[in-house]
Order: sequence, then C-alpha cells, then structure tokens
Amino acid sequence: MKMNTRPIPSTQEALPVIGCGTWIGFDQRPGSEEYARLPGVLDALFAAGGTVIDSSPMYGRSEESTGELLAASKLQGKAFLATKVWTSGREAGIAQMEQSFARLRTQRMDLMQVHNLVDWRTHLATLHGWKEQGRVRYIGITHYTASAYGEVEAVLKAEKLDFLQINYSLDAREAEQRLLPLAAERGVAVIVNMPFGGGGLLRRLRDRPLPAWAGEIGCTSWAQVLLKFVLSHPAVTCAIPGTSRAEHMADNAAAGAGSFPDAAFWQREAAAIRT
Repeated sequence: MKMNTRPIPSTQEALPVIGCGTWIGFDQRPGSEEYARLPGVLDALFAAGGTVIDSSPMYGRSEESTGELLAASKLQGKAFLATKVWTSGREAGIAQMEQSFARLRTQRMDLMQVHNLVDWRTHLATLHGWKEQGRVRYIGITHYTASAYGEVEAVLKAEKLDFLQINYSLDAREAEQRLLPLAAERGVAVIVNMPFGGGGLLRRLRDRPLPAWAGEIGCTSWAQVLLKFVLSHPAVTCAIPGTSRAEHMADNAAAGAGSFPDAAFWQREAAAIRT
C-alpha cells in the first residue's frame, strides 16, 4: 500500500507521514559494518514513498553520512532534508548552518530548525531572512521534553513558523494538551520525534504478543502500532523514528499506509498497551 501524505499547512505541499531520524544510527564512519547498512535504510525509506530525513549537527557524523549516501545513490533531489542549528550567537549560528549545508551537500535546505530553542530569537531572525532569499524552504523549532513546553508554546504564539518538531508517543502524551492543538490553530506542521517513547516502550512491548485488533488496523508489529497511534492525531504531519537497519525502516514505513484509528479507538486500547 502507498504511504499517506499530509499537507504542510503553510504551503499545502504534500509530505509523506513517515520519515527517518538519524540520531545515533547515522553517526557512523565509512568502512564500518554499521555504515555499510545505511544505504539499505535510505533505499527502504524511498521505496516505501518516504522522503523526510532529519538530522542535526549535534548527532556526530550523521549529517556527513546522510550527504555522502544521498550523493552516492543519486537520491539527493528526492529527499526532504531537515536539520538544525544548535549554538549561541548570530555568527556561530550562521557558521554552523553553513557547515550543515556542506555536510548534507545541498544548496538549499528544505527545513532548518532551531534545536531545543537554543538562542531562538537570534537564529529565527537569520532564518526568516534566509527563507526570503530562498536558502531554506521552511523554518521551525524543536524540543523533546515536556519541561520545555511552556517556552515552546510561547514561541509558537510569537513567531511565524512552518514546523514544530516535538516528542509525542503513547506513553508521553503531554503534547496533546496544548502544543498539538496550538500548532493546528497556528497552521504549523508537526514532526514527531521519539514516537517510540525514546525506545523504552517499544522494548517493553517486543516480547508481548500483538493484540487481536492490531491486524484490524493494518499492523504487523508493535512499532507499527505505536506509529499508528502518533499518526492518528490530526495535528501530526510526519513521524521520524530513527533506525540504522533497512528492515526496521521498511517496517516503520508500513505504518504510514492505510487508515488511522480515531481517538475513541485509542481511548479503549491505549491503557492496556501501557501497562
């Protein structure tokens, strides 16, 4: 089945609902066994209809690996490249972002995000200018912890943004309370990081048999169940589970096909999964 897409609210451009995060998994050196597996991850992503690849300068060698692999596979033009700025000061931010352009081997970034809101006023000022110049297509902010949600909410209200990247999972649902509704109200696309709850929830579930209803919603693995939950929220545009294995990427991507259960379904089933 074909992967679903959802519109980016600010432009209505269609974005595939499952992408690939590169934290840890793509921080590999050429010649290693781990690096040799990475082309298969990208092949699985694109074969399933995905395009979004998210990275950051704080992810070690992940940006460089992504740029190298895309160039070698001739897939550079098909990827929706997202990365981040994670430093303080205007000049330091510009230098870091220029380095990301070079590492990812692109002249124009699809999405540049202020990572964890570090010096966000300074960097968003730069990025609004770069967006006008066409150097970046979209701009956004990110965070991954509920303790920062108050500041995230304030920035969403104060700034004109295209994207919010935030953590959301079956066992970390705080974003449902204010951030996801606010993003929808403000016309901001939402990328979900940590859709498996940082991996802990998925590890706990792996040895449990899938419930009978999993097949009814088109799921053949717990990873797909957890991704279906995330994508069932109407404010969510895309989820970016990280992996360094092609088989996991293919399994994750399959969750983006078919339909998604409504809130009433998860209200019935979610409590049993978390226990």
